[in-house]
Amino acid sequence: MNILKITNVEKSFGDKKIIDRISFSVPENCIYGFIGENGAGKTTTMKMILGLMKIDSGEICVCDKQVSFGQNETNIFIGYLPDVPQFYDYMTPKEYLVLCGNITGMSKKEAGSRADELLELVGLSNANKRIKGFSRGMKQRLGVAQALFNKPKLLICDEPTSALDPLGRKELLDILVKVKNETTVIFSTHILSDVEKICDKIAFLHSGKIVLEGNLDEIKAKNNRSDYVIEFKNQSDMSKFIKAYPTENSDSSLKIVYDKQSEKEILDKMNYMCLNQIAPERIERLEVQLEDLFMEVVAK
Repeated sequence: MNILKITNVEKSFGDKKIIDRISFSVPENCIYGFIGENGAGKTTTMKMILGLMKIDSGEICVCDKQVSFGQNETNIFIGYLPDVPQFYDYMTPKEYLVLCGNITGMSKKEAGSRADELLELVGLSNANKRIKGFSRGMKQRLGVAQALFNKPKLLICDEPTSALDPLGRKELLDILVKVKNETTVIFSTHILSDVEKICDKIAFLHSGKIVLEGNLDEIKAKNNRSDYVIEFKNQSDMSKFIKAYPTENSDSSLKIVYDKQSEKEILDKMNYMCLNQIAPERIERLEVQLEDLFMEVVAK
């Protein structure tokens, strides 16, 4: 089942087209990376999914119900984490979450139980100080807890790691992986390494268009190259090797990169090193990186 389906959606501001007939769908229980550079239209798309911004044409459906501007019927299925979540800073995290539960009609006991469960999930069960004293990373984790409070079918995270340090990013990404079995996650970002770590499917947004979309592993496999790097322990070994296999793709760091090598070609080189008692520091096949794919598709 597709939790989210976007079909031929367009959005312009004045004469500037921000979203140009984009279409994609997000299946149940996956983490979907919505990728694009700053200003690509990711936040605009998130706001249209939430019904906070009117689309010019096309259709957006959440759980098979059409999204309408200004109407909240589909938002009962959605949890939302903006890039900079806001809180009542004078409250503790549990007080804040209980308030969120009470607003949605939960009893105090039910809200308290759900708050404890979520604070444990996001690693804030022992954080009893007021939110005012929280770090940016702690606030993002609390934002996830708040977005998950009513057990949404779809969790929308708009650039949640953009201002976090490496530890804060890892903590937040780990949480998103944990909740994948309970909710579908759409994760907008321009940090491609985060996408590679946790996403199942991706869509590249560039100049208002989807330029690449699909299963992450399949995209990487389809675009995989037979590139290898050989790194030597010393200059003497490297010089001896280059005499046998001349190349211009070497540098002062004792590395040689070979493009589009067959397994036979690499095995021949390995055999040469063995016969000539050259012990390399490493031989590694280079996987295609999302950054490389993105640069390729936007250059077309």
